[in-house]
Amino acid sequence: MKNITATLLLMLLVASATAQLKIGDTLPVITLKDPLGIAVTNSVFRGKTVLVDFWASWCGPCRKANKTLVPFYKKYRSHNFEAISISVDTDKTKWLQAIAKDKLVHQQLIDPNGFDAASAMLFGVEALPTTYLFDTAGKLVAIDPTEKQIINQLKKK
Repeated sequence: MKNITATLLLMLLVASATAQLKIGDTLPVITLKDPLGIAVTNSVFRGKTVLVDFWASWCGPCRKANKTLVPFYKKYRSHNFEAISISVDTDKTKWLQAIAKDKLVHQQLIDPNGFDAASAMLFGVEALPTTYLFDTAGKLVAIDPTEKQIINQLKKK
């Protein structure tokens, strides 16, 4: 009986550790380093609509998405909107080069352990790019939202 209980507990822990965030879940508080090596905690963005974007410098679709995200962020950042990009690059130099080349102006953070990154596992990231949209109360309202979904969220008071 003890073995069955221990096995069930272990299965539950593994399942919850790899679980995808679900609509209505709260934005997990994480602290990661920015390009200058300064620790940033995402809770400083409370009260804003937040788009969390998981990406990597080696990911072609991610780099293409950056070309869309940059002008979108510039247009809407004054509308109580914040974008936080979390790179799972294992090579910090390549990450920094991609930030410069793509002219990324929104918050950049790195969790340099690939898909084993603690933040990626916490969110349940299985592919790149993956984005999560949180409302001003910090609740998840969309996974991989469209621009229209983000704009509609920004219009809500």
